[in-house]
Amino acid sequence: MPLTGGEIRLEHTHEGRVAHLVLDHGRYNIITMETRRVMAERFAETDADDRVQVVVIRAEGEHFTSGGDIAGFMEVEPVDLTDLGQDVTAAARSPKPVVVAIDGYCFGVGLELALSADIRIATDRSRFALPEMKLGMIPGSGGTQRLARLIGLSRAKYHILTGERITGQQALDWGLTSHNCADAQELEKTVDEVVSKLLSYSPLAMRTAKEVLDRGVDGPLYTGIELERKAYSMLRASHDFAEGVAAFGEKRPPRFEGR
Repeated sequence: MPLTGGEIRLEHTHEGRVAHLVLDHGRYNIITMETRRVMAERFAETDADDRVQVVVIRAEGEHFTSGGDIAGFMEVEPVDLTDLGQDVTAAARSPKPVVVAIDGYCFGVGLELALSADIRIATDRSRFALPEMKLGMIPGSGGTQRLARLIGLSRAKYHILTGERITGQQALDWGLTSHNCADAQELEKTVDEVVSKLLSYSPLAMRTAKEVLDRGVDGPLYTGIELERKAYSMLRASHDFAEGVAAFGEKRPPRFEGR
């Protein structure tokens, strides 16, 4: 029988400008089919909330997540799995920057969830893996494609074909994560520092940068550069750019409004 449950708590800090999506489903935070649905619902809510400028995904307990409800997949019809990667990876489609705080295990669909975000911050004891090959399966929520784009095709093939774990230091060295913190306390501090920095910037500029990066990286270089030029020109007409220039000249912090 498939596991039930998988509520994702939605919390707000920084006067509502930061939304925290908190996995809390036992020691290993197993991601059920229900968890996947709730994740999509939470992102639909935060994406529509104009107050929210940054989203943080974190987890309660010893591990970020050990992955999905393995036995539960046998209770789902194959046709119902064709859209598997559209719910738990909603972070990739969010117009807002998404930061993931990772400690401990980050396996299977948990890693695919993290890969769909923009910034991954982890601890030295974190371990990353896509172990589906051990079950006679492959990653099904974007893992094969996103991991290869981040760490390179050769490394991705090795770790997907063997299921071998990636250490916290390897993840940092290979560009899978942006920080490798000593422990959970440093992880929390680093996430707060990154979030505070993001909150000081123009929401419009960050949304545009995310879209240009995501759309441009998969196309030819000239297409990406043209997309960048058009986005640059669009931002030139924005209130936030005018405010940024004025603040720079007046030697004061800018007051961005996201328009």
